[in-house]
Amino acid sequence: MLNKTILVDLLQIPDLSREDKLLCCLAVESERSKPVREIREIALESGLREVKKWNVSGYLRKATPLVANTKDGWRLTTAGQQRVREILKSKNLAPLPPKDVAVNLRKELERIPEAVTAAFVEEAVKCYEYQLYRASVVLSWAGAVAMLYDYILTDANKLRSFNSEARRRNARWRDATTQDDLARMKESDFLDILEAISVIGKNTKQQLKECLQLRNACAHPSTLQIGPHRVAAHLEVLIMNVFSKYV
Repeated sequence: MLNKTILVDLLQIPDLSREDKLLCCLAVESERSKPVREIREIALESGLREVKKWNVSGYLRKATPLVANTKDGWRLTTAGQQRVREILKSKNLAPLPPKDVAVNLRKELERIPEAVTAAFVEEAVKCYEYQLYRASVVLSWAGAVAMLYDYILTDANKLRSFNSEARRRNARWRDATTQDDLARMKESDFLDILEAISVIGKNTKQQLKECLQLRNACAHPSTLQIGPHRVAAHLEVLIMNVFSKYV
């Protein structure tokens, strides 16, 4: 429900009560109960040094019915999750997006017959779930391109059209028959040819080129910072325009 980057910001807000700050700590991996020791560690890692002096159990007992003390530790109730959402809204902060993106991507993963492509997508999903956002962008793009390569290579007519258009644009182009052959071409040019032979439309190409630009930014050393919503949008474009269409 909440990632640790946002938690750091929340725990530095002076007018947030101690109970609310502990609710926010419980909102990290909110589906899992946490013992007091772990709650304190989460708070300390996020910069709340004073939590070492708090009676965490005492504050959480006061927070009932927003929390429940289960056999495995404390966790948020439905009312507690709603309270965290209200805190986020009041502070103009956004929670981690729902796991629907990862769930949808896993559904598409089950339909991918080509093992190499499926492996890229599987790793992209795992990276997204573990909040490794730059890696998720890079791997999901690699999986999408591999799927488009397969789509061209497994249809003789489309492959002929592709090679013909590639030769028209570049007289030195040698006809592609494998993924490695297609990989000789810049991915931006590859998308241009897919549009030219009506595999994708103009608007789809523009969206995919934006995904490519983000992949390039994430794949090279830079100061770029991206969050879960930006990555979710990237994955959604690939799900709707590649993974669900070219199986």
